[in-house]
Amino acid sequence: MGPSEPSPLLRMRGIVKRFPGVRALDGVDLDVQAGEVHCLLGQNGAGKSTLIKVLAGAHQPDAGEIAIGGEPVRFAGPTAAMRAGVATIYQELDLVDGLSVAENIFLGHEKATLGFTRRGDAERAARELLGRLGHGEIPPRREAGRLPAAGKQVVSMARALSHDARIIVMDEPSAALAHDEVANLFRIIRELTAAGVAVVYISHRLEEIREIGDRVTVLKDGRTVAVGLPASTPTDDIVALMTGRDVEYVFPERPEAGDGPEVLRVEGLALPGAFEDVSFSVRAGEIVGLAGLVGSGRSEILETVYGARRPARGRVLVDGRPVRPGDTGAAVRHGMGMAPEERKSQALLMNETVAGNVTVAGMRRYAAFGWLNRRRELADVRRQIAALDIRPPDPRRPVATLSGGNQQKVVLARWLLDDADLRVLILDEPTRGVDVGARAELYAVIRELAGRGIAVLLVSSEVPEVLGLADRVLVVREGRVVHSGDARALDEGAVLNMIMEGSAL
Repeated sequence: MGPSEPSPLLRMRGIVKRFPGVRALDGVDLDVQAGEVHCLLGQNGAGKSTLIKVLAGAHQPDAGEIAIGGEPVRFAGPTAAMRAGVATIYQELDLVDGLSVAENIFLGHEKATLGFTRRGDAERAARELLGRLGHGEIPPRREAGRLPAAGKQVVSMARALSHDARIIVMDEPSAALAHDEVANLFRIIRELTAAGVAVVYISHRLEEIREIGDRVTVLKDGRTVAVGLPASTPTDDIVALMTGRDVEYVFPERPEAGDGPEVLRVEGLALPGAFEDVSFSVRAGEIVGLAGLVGSGRSEILETVYGARRPARGRVLVDGRPVRPGDTGAAVRHGMGMAPEERKSQALLMNETVAGNVTVAGMRRYAAFGWLNRRRELADVRRQIAALDIRPPDPRRPVATLSGGNQQKVVLARWLLDDADLRVLILDEPTRGVDVGARAELYAVIRELAGRGIAVLLVSSEVPEVLGLADRVLVVREGRVVHSGDARALDEGAVLNMIMEGSAL
């Protein structure tokens, strides 16, 4: 720090946070001045979310120091952080839809006398805060759930101001906003910083960083790789900082592109608010990867193809036959299987055994005259355990006791139980929460499945994974496919430029 540079309002030094099997933060530093917009950049998985949860008191750091206004602090929980003047507005806004705007703004610190809430006082104070944000037209009595996304975000900001926040963290605040709403967001941010409030702004949109930001800190693999860069730093320099990696990706050999028959065709698929006019195809034996940011619409595309969401327009065909939209049962009957992003909550029965999870979708094949043929069931499960090298190789073991990589193999085994019927396999973040060694095993399994003629469609937040595993890549930005091409013709920097700037090759 130079002699004329003021002391930072927020200083985080050497922040370490470990989770089982993962070192999410490995000595992160962050300095934020009063009255500045400090932008936090990094790829998905770089540690941004973990860092802001440490600052917000939601996570306790395993090592490191936090100081606000030069005074060391340690937050026992989110309430303590709020009392110290730290307010966080998460991408997934945590408003209570059934409560009014005023009730949401003062939730947890209601205006009360002798235990009785002073509703009139709360509504007057809410109206003042909303007016300060330029949105005095929002009625304090309206249910928060009836507001549009931009209105909800304004309410979240009003709640932050109601705590006399000195530091406001905004996580992807523009993700759900239209262009004119983003302009209003920036106006509010400028007024806040003019009043001395520090804003930590997280976004993948570099054009926003340049417009609203003052300085930039870049995280990579849980470490700080750049502190206090000017927001005008060239895109190529920022991308270079974000893309260097310590983890080696070991991918199976990629065969030469074949001319297998088309298995999956998506035509003009649209889901308002998520994605528009998406068309592509996947051939037998081909792996097609979708690269894009969280919130770009990539996962919603997969879910709509599989029938978990009903599109407004477009259609999905398997082997030339239309699949009834919004019907997962129809998708399965056409030979589609899916391993969703949240395997523990969406794909696995955590209290059941490995066998119970593998056969849950096909239990009818083991039933006859009201009895289950357990011997046949266990024999089939053991074959899948051996084929996928699930460890430990015990079909009666509770799936909750397996590692992340082996849990993911259990999900795959479910669809491979009768792989003669499987035509399309959809994978959303197939290696999330999986250690490096298990990743290589999963890559080999996915490539082997493609080798059997299965059409594979996958999403991954890690660009090197998409480029190393897929034959063809679709780059998705803000709900639209901005590029489609051979994975061999792309590198990580080119894909990130398209993702972050929206420019195609």
